[in-house]
Amino acid sequence: MMNFYAEILTIGDEILFGQTLDTNSHFICDRLTEIGVRVLRKTTVGDTEADILSAIKDANDRADIIIITGGLGPTNDDLTKPCLAKYFDCPIEINEKALQEVSAYFERRGREFTELNRRQAELPTACEMLSNPVGTAPGMWFEKEGKVLASLPGVPHEMKYLIENEVLDRIKDRFELPIIYHKIIRTCGIGESYLADKIRDWEDALPGHFKLAYLPTLGEVKLRLTATGTSLKKLKLEGNLLMTELSQIAGKYIYGYDDESLESVVGELLVKKDLTIATAESCTGGHLAHSFTSVPGSSRYFRGSVIAYHNDIKKEQLDVPAEILEKHGAVSEETVTLMAENVRQKLGADIGVATSGIAGPEGGTKEKPVGLVWIAYSDKNGTEAKKILFLKDRMFNIQYGSKAVLTNLFRKLTKKD
Repeated sequence: MMNFYAEILTIGDEILFGQTLDTNSHFICDRLTEIGVRVLRKTTVGDTEADILSAIKDANDRADIIIITGGLGPTNDDLTKPCLAKYFDCPIEINEKALQEVSAYFERRGREFTELNRRQAELPTACEMLSNPVGTAPGMWFEKEGKVLASLPGVPHEMKYLIENEVLDRIKDRFELPIIYHKIIRTCGIGESYLADKIRDWEDALPGHFKLAYLPTLGEVKLRLTATGTSLKKLKLEGNLLMTELSQIAGKYIYGYDDESLESVVGELLVKKDLTIATAESCTGGHLAHSFTSVPGSSRYFRGSVIAYHNDIKKEQLDVPAEILEKHGAVSEETVTLMAENVRQKLGADIGVATSGIAGPEGGTKEKPVGLVWIAYSDKNGTEAKKILFLKDRMFNIQYGSKAVLTNLFRKLTKKD
């Protein structure tokens, strides 16, 4: 079975200037991969006719499917439609169906339908209109010499609607696509190089139609297992056997699969064990509490948090003695240990966790540099504290500090120390 390839063109100066984040390409790549289309390249092009036409031509030389987002507005800097009309050598005219849908969109909302709005219904005559009931810019579908091009609005919710309701089905009807199987294995508590070394023999023995990719992110490493074939059922069976083998080698570090997050897995473990938790945070400033509460249903196990950023709060709300703070400092084993123990007791939780550190970029010393973070875990059996040295980036230290606590919790709750 043949492979079919796609390219994605994102049009707009605002993306090149860094004023708008291109989340559209991420979504499109994910959905194309799911149906068996391989994405070759993603390109961002500014609002210049020559650059847009050149990018379309280059993409057409390489790919079977081109998906364009952006540049479909009614103003003079929206160049996608005139460029496509020029590329496909056809005029732009009012599309009566598009006119009806766009005017109905404004009528439903009680808004005036202006001449500028009417221009949204002007489309290159070589295209087939893609209905867009959630916005004002119709999509466009072109076919030429066995290849297809879809042009979609840049507004994310409009683009997503058209991908899901128009584009994917048309691609599946137009091409005989292979089956692509993906499985994400999520690990924590081990670096990329150490993990690669640990599973080297397993990776080297993978069947030829399976490929492994390492995807390191903040505080964890994702492994993506990918295979191509003609039977999804067969690929899943093979994948399950491979993951069983992997679990025997690196199961200590595997916390979940696919879309599972570390905070959701930790939450499920707390529910399963009928345990509650509370947090005391200094350097992470509530980020750890946010990690817990971002999970639906977290009220079943998350009791609350004390954001003891100032030393006065550590003393008044968490009963950390002034002499401890004076002798050892806020960023110390002694302080973070008391924070974890006392928040557990004060908030009536089974487990207390705490963070205290120097997030930066200032405030460090030779003895306690920027990036030094202490974390602590406390339950009825006792309290343990750990010292970690991160980087000089403030947000990295805040986020990584929270992830370190979650990783430690996972290992405690699964007894994978």
